[in-house]
Amino acid sequence: MVVVDKFGGAGNGSTSASSAVVRFTYPTIAGVNAAWESLHCWEAWRDHLRAPASETLATFNRCGVTLLDVDFAPRTLFTSHFDKVGVPYEEWDPQELSERLPAVDTGQYFPPRPVDDDEFFADASARLGALHTPDGGFIDDPQLAARNLATAAQRHGATFRWKTEVTAVIRQGERVGGVLLKEGTELSAGVIVNSAGPWSGQLNRLAGVGGDFTVGLRPLRQEVHHVAAPAGYHDVGGDRQAPVLADMDLGTYIRPEGREFLLVGGTEPECDPLEWLDDPDEGNPLATASQFRTQVTRAARRLPGLRVPNKPKGVAGVYDVTDDWTPVYDRTELAGFYVAIGTSGNQFKNAPLVGSLMTTLIHGVEGGHDHDRNALTHTCEHTGETIDLSAFSRRRRPAASTGTVLG
Repeated sequence: MVVVDKFGGAGNGSTSASSAVVRFTYPTIAGVNAAWESLHCWEAWRDHLRAPASETLATFNRCGVTLLDVDFAPRTLFTSHFDKVGVPYEEWDPQELSERLPAVDTGQYFPPRPVDDDEFFADASARLGALHTPDGGFIDDPQLAARNLATAAQRHGATFRWKTEVTAVIRQGERVGGVLLKEGTELSAGVIVNSAGPWSGQLNRLAGVGGDFTVGLRPLRQEVHHVAAPAGYHDVGGDRQAPVLADMDLGTYIRPEGREFLLVGGTEPECDPLEWLDDPDEGNPLATASQFRTQVTRAARRLPGLRVPNKPKGVAGVYDVTDDWTPVYDRTELAGFYVAIGTSGNQFKNAPLVGSLMTTLIHGVEGGHDHDRNALTHTCEHTGETIDLSAFSRRRRPAASTGTVLG
């Protein structure tokens, strides 16, 4: 296996800007199953990679994930799947939310508004409860996790061509034959997997595929901001950190970054203009003052003790967003050309599993199975659950979704 990447190393693109949240709140059973199976891989990361004791690995932080109530994504959208899959959860009313997370304002302010709107600081209309999943959390170093996966692949014979661009996809009749590299070299391949992230649409066009996709995809620039945690934020009992806070009521999410800082991102509320890109290379990698002020002010509305600094600090990445914020793990109309794309900023958590899903898919299709007519299924190693791969089909009807990075 040969991996071709235009960057200089594993995880050097948008992965390095990921908040790397591990959560299970997906509105489809396939999404919940994938995230729950992946958790078991993160929890046994060294075993999953078959890594030696001397290798430095990324770490899973099990701090829990708390999803504040919002009418367009009611708890039952997720808990019905949790009950089937076996994901533990707790349902908190406003009083319990206040007791568990005393630094959090439990007010309901929906819908999200621009921070300059006269109604932004209006009094709460009600009080919120939350859905809490104690087994959620985050990966402390997403770029290191990507390097861990690359190193594991090398142990199994993979080679990497860094700082190398693909300029053409070679066809042999109705089947893929390889790729042409910018340096002029041709690589022969009977099977190609497009996992180019926000550049995946460009690679599809080089291959001449995508005409039968029923879901579109395009690059979206997004920012994640870095701020000091308010005093008392992590006073949640014992040595634990406060959980990841998913707040679609105000249009933001908040993730611990050590004991002293927070990462703050957005959930694409309707009031915010989205920065769609024609070319992912045009995305500014630095945080902007306007988005920093918007997101951190929303976070401060939820955490009254949070200060909003004058100088922005954070990073930006580019999501590869599908119409329904659900990935495409599928074959294409060109035989031998497969896609693992449209990850929409919410699939880092499933990185340990996607290779297995694609292996099931490729072995089945290359073995003669008609996946388009009769979708393949993947049986999870750890949970024993079955994932219907039609959920990630390029030809699917748009999947149920919150229409945000929270999927």
